[in-house]
Amino acid sequence: MSARVMAVWCPDWPAVAAARAEGHGLHLPLAVIGARGVLACNAVARAVGVRRGLRRREAQFRCPELVVSVADPARDAVWFEPVVQALDAVVPGIEVLRPGLFVFSAAGALRFHGGVEQVVTRVVDAVAAAGTECQVGLADELPTAVLGARGSALLEPGGDADYLAGLPVDALVVEPALGDPEVLTELVGLLRRLGVRTLGDFAALPPRDVSTRFGEVGAVAHRIARAVPWRPPSVSAVPTGSAVEHRCDPPLERVDEAAFLGRRLAGELHSVLAAAGVACLRLSITARVEGGVEVNRVWRCSAPLTPEGTADRLRWQLEGWLTGTAIAGGVGGAVTALVLEPVEVVPAGRVQEGLWGEAGLAEARVHRALVRVQGLLGPESVRVPVEVGGRGPGDRVRSLPYGDAPADPVTEGPWPGSLPAPSPSVVWPGPGYRLEIRESRDPGSGVVARVPLAGGVLLRTAAGAPVGVGPRGLLTGRPESVEMTGHRCALLGWSRPWQVDEAWWEPGPGGEPRRPRARIQVVPERAAALLLCCLVGDEPGSWTVEGIYE
Repeated sequence: MSARVMAVWCPDWPAVAAARAEGHGLHLPLAVIGARGVLACNAVARAVGVRRGLRRREAQFRCPELVVSVADPARDAVWFEPVVQALDAVVPGIEVLRPGLFVFSAAGALRFHGGVEQVVTRVVDAVAAAGTECQVGLADELPTAVLGARGSALLEPGGDADYLAGLPVDALVVEPALGDPEVLTELVGLLRRLGVRTLGDFAALPPRDVSTRFGEVGAVAHRIARAVPWRPPSVSAVPTGSAVEHRCDPPLERVDEAAFLGRRLAGELHSVLAAAGVACLRLSITARVEGGVEVNRVWRCSAPLTPEGTADRLRWQLEGWLTGTAIAGGVGGAVTALVLEPVEVVPAGRVQEGLWGEAGLAEARVHRALVRVQGLLGPESVRVPVEVGGRGPGDRVRSLPYGDAPADPVTEGPWPGSLPAPSPSVVWPGPGYRLEIRESRDPGSGVVARVPLAGGVLLRTAAGAPVGVGPRGLLTGRPESVEMTGHRCALLGWSRPWQVDEAWWEPGPGGEPRRPRARIQVVPERAAALLLCCLVGDEPGSWTVEGIYE
């Protein structure tokens, strides 16, 4: 029988961390929103009907006074570190599965403290001293202990299978540490349609049939349901030479510097692991802080860590250590040295490559090259486009430094008032740019160029009067020509204007209240089609170019 495992779960941790970081009181209903809706909410919000998985609009409909916070894994990790630190004097070998959940081997703790009741009491008291509450689960296998923590189940040896048999099959989805929630949701939905209601029903299916029908995800879930021996927590030493150490000279003091350094050290660590033909499943991060303090944390993952995953975990830890929220006593300081050490590794063959094996190697080479450029010229020297949501052509793609990602990208609509397809092929970088049309020798063609000029584009009627958009969203006249840089060009066609009224509750760039805008598409003679924009009810003629259709 494998070593006993104890799991400690802090309920609603993303909501707890958001409330602490933003200074919200415990009496306020709060929900953390991600790309798939509500990720977590506190007990006050649940009392009025808010649940995980609800869309933001539905959650606010059920609770109009709901405080909404955007999901932020870094914030969750930074505020969770003091909770883990509070247990260091109680139990050794703590491994973080995710912020809000950690595990440790129960054998040593049970012998030292004298029994299950004593260990649970010490754990609950230590977590309470850090200002939060927790539930404890004890089982033979790690997944069973994690699921048992949600029901405060302290199982006897050999009782895993009987306990799991009574749980609904939906229990596989409630804990992200057991796998990708989106993938598991699809699996659970399929199982329910096939009549499988409990984990006991699922465990009764032949393993070969499960693997054939549901693939690797189903096979892993089936092992959890059957309480098959799992990887136990361990604090064994790592092989000599596999650690990456960096001495910070000058000492590291800023979080943005820590994020940049984390990406570089993660690349070095994974280069060492790749040369040895292994991948990391458990990572130890150690930092030495000015004043002689040394802090350490072990992260445990269900899948081998990627360079990006390693860099994220290092950044989360450094943020807590630099600010002092993750150090006993609450006093932070500059970091003078860092050590990344793989605690548990598996053969690299366990990591799935692309359809063509060279693809993964090529991607790694590109990653190292870009990180090297950032090391020479700074993080802002390499920027990549990231697709985000928005109504205008300039809102749908954002440029970010390589290695960064938006906290909560929202790419799906609907976006009422958004630009219809197709999008412009050229998007102007700002309203200060205009078009200049130069005649060529061939009178039937023209050249469209971009030049930085002040002012706007004018739409004029046949009588020469400027055309704008009135308060009711209608054109103030029939446009017959467009004037740019003093050159007037006849129009072959135009679209009806459509209004965009968004973020009216926020101040504009100059501090003034935001006003509705209107867009219109026009087709000038001897030039590419244009996308123009103006403020509704503004002085006629003040149009700006947002893009061109080449």
